[in-house]
Amino acid sequence: MARLPTVDLRIYPDDGDSYGHVNQAAFLRLFERARWEVLARGPGTDVFARSGAWPAIRRAAVEYYAPAFPGDLLSFDLSLTHLGRTSMSMHQLVRRSADGALVAAGHFVAVCIDARGRPVPVPDEVKEFFGIRPATPEDSVRQLVVRGGIATFESQGDGAAVLFVHGFPLDRTMWRAQVVGLAGWGRVAPDLRGFGLSDPPPGPWTIADHADDLAVFLDELRIEQAVVCGLSMGGYVVLELARRHGSKIRGLVLANTRAEADSPDAKRARDGTIEAVRARGSAALTESMLPKLLAPSTVATRPEVVGHLRSMIAETRPEGATAALAAMRDRFDASELLSEIRVPALVVVGAEDAIIPPQTQIDLARRIPGARLEVVPGAGHLTPLEQPEAFNRLLADFLESVR
Repeated sequence: MARLPTVDLRIYPDDGDSYGHVNQAAFLRLFERARWEVLARGPGTDVFARSGAWPAIRRAAVEYYAPAFPGDLLSFDLSLTHLGRTSMSMHQLVRRSADGALVAAGHFVAVCIDARGRPVPVPDEVKEFFGIRPATPEDSVRQLVVRGGIATFESQGDGAAVLFVHGFPLDRTMWRAQVVGLAGWGRVAPDLRGFGLSDPPPGPWTIADHADDLAVFLDELRIEQAVVCGLSMGGYVVLELARRHGSKIRGLVLANTRAEADSPDAKRARDGTIEAVRARGSAALTESMLPKLLAPSTVATRPEVVGHLRSMIAETRPEGATAALAAMRDRFDASELLSEIRVPALVVVGAEDAIIPPQTQIDLARRIPGARLEVVPGAGHLTPLEQPEAFNRLLADFLESVR
């Protein structure tokens, strides 16, 4: 979905209670004021009236993390987590502008109704403004605080856990076919820090920092062990998780990734991309990466995959992208770790991967004791997204062997 404008609201004395705090009732008004301000900058505050619909709030849940007082300037960020036929699920994060501190997070579900209270479709203008992404069951997207930052994740199913770690410059929705289509396991797909709806890092953030985030994230969800599945950059994070927190891993799935650190030429290329992103934002990533990420057959026959990929790249925040590029540039060489892996492992290779040569990935599999190797035809660098049915069959078979 399109990245929506941040709304800054000043807190005035009449927003505070007798103790000078902004209380819950005032916060609900501020949340709503911010939502209408976002619409005012898009299709207009009369967009619902023009369509004969009204967004009635059906559910509201707010978590408070820090107090707010009159005089504070608060920044409200709005994200759409689900867009149905008649309903919308929205998440709002509130930060204090002076220091960036997280103040509150709210989740709201609105149902469009007509003058008689009957559900009606969400107006087309609103859909166009928010943009379209693969549908998410509205109760499956959650957020929690991990090491001082908001981590957004999608969770479905019960039982033993599979943790999906996305690549660069993507988000948790790249795993949608796996989260929705894999039965018999608890499926968890987070947005890494700086991507999707998760907070950006507070400063330089290493691959080890991402791995430590995941370790705390699993602890917060009370998951002692998980089968961990990482793609590309997600594979780097997963290998670092294995090095630093190996007891949390029940099995490894490495897709379209490598163990080696960046070569000097690759480091220079990362630096060039960092400068390009600083100069032109996420458009620089779209220009340089999108043509290489997918197999030619995917580009020719799967326009919905191309559109999904384009939207993920476009929504990547520059600060998240540059931090991740630096983290990949400076990452630990995991080559020597491979021979020490003692959990079941599956390596999935896209036969037409133009980012990481298939032979490099095949060599990775051969260096992990007992690893299973699968090469998927018709897939480039994003095998789970390009060939989801084939990937899910391989993953389900591997998981049964782990079970």
